Parts: sequence; C-alpha cells; structure tokens
Amino acid sequence: MTGSEERFYGQSGARQLDRVATSRYGLGSGELMGRAGAAAFRVLRRRWPEAMSIMIVCGPGNNGGDGYVIGRLAHSSGLKTIIVAVAAPATDEALQARDQAEQAGVCIEQFSGGELPDADLLIDCILGTGMKRPPAGDIATTIEALNRLDRPVMAVDMPSGLEADSGAAPGKVVHAELTVTFIGLKLGLYTGRGPDVSGEIVYESISVPQDVHQAVLPLARLITGKSVVASLPPRRKTIHKGESGQLLIVGGDAGMSGAVRLAGEAALRSGAGLVTVATRNAHAAVINSTRPELMCHGVEDEFGIESALEGKDCVVIGPGLGTGEWGRMLLNSVINSGLTLVIDADGLNMIAGSQVSVPQSILTPHPGEAARLLGCDPDEIQARRDLSARRIQDLYGGVCMLKGPGTLICLNGGELWLCDRGNPGMATAGMGDVLSGVIGGLLAQGLSVESAAKSGAWLHSAAADLAVLAGGERGLLASDLAPWLRRLVNNPLQADE
Repeated sequence: MTGSEERFYGQSGARQLDRVATSRYGLGSGELMGRAGAAAFRVLRRRWPEAMSIMIVCGPGNNGGDGYVIGRLAHSSGLKTIIVAVAAPATDEALQARDQAEQAGVCIEQFSGGELPDADLLIDCILGTGMKRPPAGDIATTIEALNRLDRPVMAVDMPSGLEADSGAAPGKVVHAELTVTFIGLKLGLYTGRGPDVSGEIVYESISVPQDVHQAVLPLARLITGKSVVASLPPRRKTIHKGESGQLLIVGGDAGMSGAVRLAGEAALRSGAGLVTVATRNAHAAVINSTRPELMCHGVEDEFGIESALEGKDCVVIGPGLGTGEWGRMLLNSVINSGLTLVIDADGLNMIAGSQVSVPQSILTPHPGEAARLLGCDPDEIQARRDLSARRIQDLYGGVCMLKGPGTLICLNGGELWLCDRGNPGMATAGMGDVLSGVIGGLLAQGLSVESAAKSGAWLHSAAADLAVLAGGERGLLASDLAPWLRRLVNNPLQADE
C-alpha cells in the first residue's frame, strides 16, 4: 500500500489534488480526465471481460466527461456502447470529451425520463465528487432508473448521491458493485453509507506523482497493520505481569454481568498483565468461576470502588453499567480518580450533557450514544460522521472513537483516523464490550490514548474479519473474537496474509 492509499480526502481535497497536479506537473483537467477514463475502462474490462455492451450515464461536470472518454474507448474496442446524457456538458473539458465521443461514432442519447437502455454493464458518471446538494429532478430520476436495472453498476470516482466527505446519502444514491476512484481515496467510500453502496473499491493513481498528496492535508488517515505493530511494546524475557499493566473494568449491573466478563477476557487476550472486574457482589463469584484469570471485586458502595481503584494503571467503565444510582456512583468515583479511562455504553449516556471534561480518556460511542453526547438526532451524526467525531472530542476532550462501518477516531487537535476493517457480522451484542476491553488492555501495557484507540479499533475489527473467514458472518458472537485477538497481538500482519 502506497502513501497515497493511506490518506483520505473529501470534495475540497479532491479538487486541491487536481490543482496541485496541474500547477506542479502541468497535468490539466483534460489530461486528468483522459487518464481517468482510460483507467476506468481498463478496470471494467478486467472486472467484466464477458460484457459485450455498456450503457454510460453522464452528468454535466467532469465526472460526465470521464464517461464520454470511457464510451469512446469502449466503442473503439468493439463494445456496443450507449451514452445517456442527463444534462449538457457544463465544462470545457467535458464538452470536448463529448465531441470526441460523437466524432468516434458513439451513440449519445438525451435522458428523457422513464427507463434507461439496458446493457450488460452500467456505468455511473453522473455526479462523482461534485455533488453540492441532494439529487433532484432528472438526476434523481436517472439514479432511480439506474438502480432499477438488474445489471452490475460501476461507479466512477463516487457513487452518485454519496457525499465524498462523510459517506452520507441525503437523497437518491447509486448502488454500485464496484467503484473506481482516482488520485486520492475519498473518505465517504469507507464510512457512513459508503460501504453499503460503493461495492468493491479500486484505486487508480492515474500516474499522478505521490508528492502531490503531501501538498494537500487529508481529511483522515488510515490505520494500518504496520502502525499497529509499531505501537505494541516488545516483551523482555524477564518481564513480569505487573509490567504489563493493571487494568480495572467497572460495570455489570443486575442482569448484565456478561458485559464485563467479555471486556475482561478481551483485555487479557490483548496482553494486559492483571485485570480486575469491579461489579455487583452477586456477579463476582460467577465471573471468577467462568474465567479464573480475572480477579473480581464485589462493589456496592464508594468504599468498595475506592479500594478497587488502588494500584490500577487505567480503567474501563461502562459495559453493563446501567444508569441507576449504583452506576452513577461508580462513574463519579472513576472520573475523580484521575486515571486514564475508556468510557463506553452507559458511561457515555451518563456524561451526556453534563459538561464534564475527561481529557485523559477514550470515548467509544456508537451513533446513538454520539447523538446523546451532542444532543441531536442519530441521523445528524451519520450525515456528517467526520464532524460529529470532532465535535465530541472538542466538547469532552480525550479521544473520540465513533463506531460503525468505517470507524472514525478523532485525536486531540481534530486529526481523524479511519479503521477500514470490520464486517456486518459485528452487529451483535457484546462487540462494544470486547472493543473496550481491547483498548483497556493496550492502555495497561503503556500505549498512549491515541495509540490504544487506533490499534484497539484495528485489532478488534481485524479479529472479527478473521473469525468471519473461519465461520461466516451470520451467528458471529463477541466471544468468538478472543482466540483471534491473541493471534493478532502477536502478529498483526497475519490479517493481511
């Protein structure tokens, strides 16, 4: 993976990349369009060699220009080619590309509503990264018609209707089987609705030099297996368990002891030396008998939690905590301890709107919890996941990990990191508890809050991917991740093998 594939851009960043390529190397819009169209054509021939006919839908901008280039190349190669223009070209480069396609003999029709022509393969070149508002009028109608055809769709640069910055789809959106994107990866392909509608993502640099990317600040960066390797501390031959850290996990109100049990085992599998669970008296003996490596501390009052906190390096609070008086008492004591914290689940629900600042902490909300933290609707969180993560971090301090497909981690200062691992099988009870335990285990071993958040998200999701390879998505349990976590913390790069 190259440096350009570890950086993600939005609409503004994509335009800046084009401008830098032009100013530094004289690569004008027409040249870039020609390269993009040629690269997209190579991808479609490689992916669908059996296709004998293609239908390309072109919008008015340079994304439509890419489509005219693809159409000209497809026609010249002998494919039956139809281009449907949703609107007339609005840029000089797109107009020139259309003229060249017409001169080459490509059939170009104007969209008149209703159904689109059928073909073996459909190409979406309607909007790309140029969407400024939800699709409306002929563009929305065209997207609906494209989705109705029971044929594979290749989107060029972005599925039309998907926002490049956030992965939001505020209106109609093309559902692609494959998306080919150019020069820089777009964050919206990997987060929000992106994973649902983008299909397989193919990156094409179109021979733009890599130093172009160094000149444009990315919207987010990618967490890689190599960075996880670099974050994990080496183990001396003479190490003892105390040097691998002492972690306290707090939670497990009535009926929810499984949450702290899952978090505790995940912390141990991640390499923590000593893990103690502070939970209800009634749960302590049960947890200890099912996972004897966990130490259990029955806690019913402030004296109990103060005792449990003694000698600990860090704390995970929230799994199965509840929002009653018991949970609030524990949360207050933990926050006042001054220790580094991972705050999850009901811990997040109870600090929501409290104006509490937790600078040495990692907050791990899913969209619903994030909405409570910001006092808004979950749809607003998903509409701008990047901004939501930044707002939570700014309001509460520490590090914010906004969970979901395309997990985003916002560090102090607003820098965003993306975890591109994970799968739909993870949408099941207890996965968040395991994640909080993994992060806590890494903190206990001396990782910073920034490194623990990034490496924890990657290890957790990569473990789930390996578990799914072994047994499938449906029926995946949170506890199934434990053996894979152990393998990955000893060799993270096996996730790429």
